[in-house]
Formats: sequence, structure tokens, C-alpha cells
Amino acid sequence: MTITQLEYVLAVAEHQNFTKAAEHRFVTQPTLSMQIQKLEDQLDILIFDRSKKPIELTEVGKRIVAQARNIVNESYRIQDIVDQQKGFIGGEFKLGIIPTVMPTLLPMFLKNFIKKYPKVKLKIEELTTEEIISRLNDGHLDAAIAATPLECDTLKERPLYYEPFVGYIPENHRLKSKTKLDVSDLDLEDMLLLEDGHCFRDGVINLCKVFKNKKDETFQLESGSIETLIKLSNEGLGMTLLPYLHTLELNEVQKAKLHYFNDPSPAREVSVIYHKSELKMQIIEALRDTISGVVRGAIAFQNVQIISPLAKK
Repeated sequence: MTITQLEYVLAVAEHQNFTKAAEHRFVTQPTLSMQIQKLEDQLDILIFDRSKKPIELTEVGKRIVAQARNIVNESYRIQDIVDQQKGFIGGEFKLGIIPTVMPTLLPMFLKNFIKKYPKVKLKIEELTTEEIISRLNDGHLDAAIAATPLECDTLKERPLYYEPFVGYIPENHRLKSKTKLDVSDLDLEDMLLLEDGHCFRDGVINLCKVFKNKKDETFQLESGSIETLIKLSNEGLGMTLLPYLHTLELNEVQKAKLHYFNDPSPAREVSVIYHKSELKMQIIEALRDTISGVVRGAIAFQNVQIISPLAKK
């Protein structure tokens, strides 16, 4: 049994196709098939049910894949140990970022990080929280930046910053005259929200439900982007809540529509997240230090109340 054989098994389990798995591993399909067949012969079992389309794992195959993932991850740790001993910070690093963090945070730290760590080959994807959790657990991401806490036993979270919610209120809105907002002022019936699947949306709903027990059916307007929410609000279609970093680039007319909360200000916790196996920790630490350094100057809020990003059932 070899690490390479186990990597091939994981690739077929992921792609459910021998040809696609071989392409992913940069080998020929006969080579990959032969190695998996050799492993199955050695174990005297079938890992894959080849009669199914797409290919499926057998029951024992599911258990083998789970263990193979652990073994392969542990084998990668050896290279990690060597890299850390040498003080080397480099190589490919796959990072996921949620959509409501990506456009504001990425421009703040990316240039600094690339300049300081030129040997790191960053591969960045914009992903939902659900996709991030799945890919971290499958080993397809090295780390992610998302709103926390996520209450996932397989992952570790290290807070980067706490980002307050800020009200964006149009001229004709019932709250326009309020200098400072209270959570009790909010009502889901006149709130513009992001579409389902965004953790920031769930955070806003959780915030409103602290004082009111409204049902999701009351929502009439939802959008896929914060920029669209601002435009809809400008048309007088309702108020919305923005993450603080999104307010920094608004023009003066838009900034006049911002309303901050009384202390403690509701906020989201934004963290770097990684698997508990703690692979590539030297890069994760470098990433965390870089982000913390640039964000520290932008967000000076201390008295905040963290709102969970988890959707309430």
C-alpha cells in the first residue's frame, strides 16, 4: 500500500470517474486504474462499484476513503515539518473567502502579502460558508476567511477582526430621523436582505429575531450583492444593514445615509478557518499576521456584540 495509491483512490472518490481522476492527478487512466486495482487485490475487497454510473464507493470503500484522507493528510505533514524547520514559507496555498468579505478585505491585504511572501502561490476562491466547510473537510482548501463561530468540530477558528453592522437608511424610511439605532428598531418586514446562502443574511435575521419573531415569508426583496441592496435602498424600497468595511468606500451622499448602533454595536466575527490537522500552519500564521496588521487601522471598535452567522431553524 502506497500514499500514491491512496491519493488515486481519493481522486476517484471525488470525481466518480477514472478518466477525470487521472487528469486531476496528471497520470494516464490505465496507470491510475492499475494502481487502484492493485490495492483492491492486496486488500481483497472492492473499493468502488464500477457497475454504477457514475462510479460509487462500496460500503467498505467509504470507510477506506475516510481513513485514506487521514493518512494522506498526515503524510503531507512531514513536508510541513521540514518547511517549518527551514523557515520556508512558500508553495501552493488554496484560500476560500465568503462573498461579503472578499471585495473589501482582499484589496487591503493581498498586495502586502504577495510582496512579503513571494514564494507563496495563492489560489483564492469566492465561496459560500457551506462550500468552505465542505472543501476544508475534504482537503480542497488549506484555509478560509469567513464569519464565525461555525460550531464545526473538525475545524479551528482564529478571529481576525470584529466588524460592526451599520444601518443604511433611505430618506423616506421610518428610522431616518434616528441618530443612533437600537437592535429593537429593526423589523424584517422593511429590511432588504441578501439572497439565501449568504451567512451575512443569516446574521441580520438572527439580529432581528433577538426582539421579534418574524418568519422568512415576510421578505419581499432579496439580492445577491450588497451593492444591489444599496441601489434598492436608494430607490426607497427599504433599509439594509452593511458590514462596516463596505461603508468606507461609499461616496459622501451615501455616507449621509449611514446610521450606527448604540453600544454594544452588533457585529460579525471574521476569522481565518482551517482544518484541525493544522497543515501549512506557517502560511496560515503569515496570512493572519498580514490581515490583522492592515485591518487593525481600519476597525477600531471594541464594544461589540457578536451575532452568529449560523442560520436559525
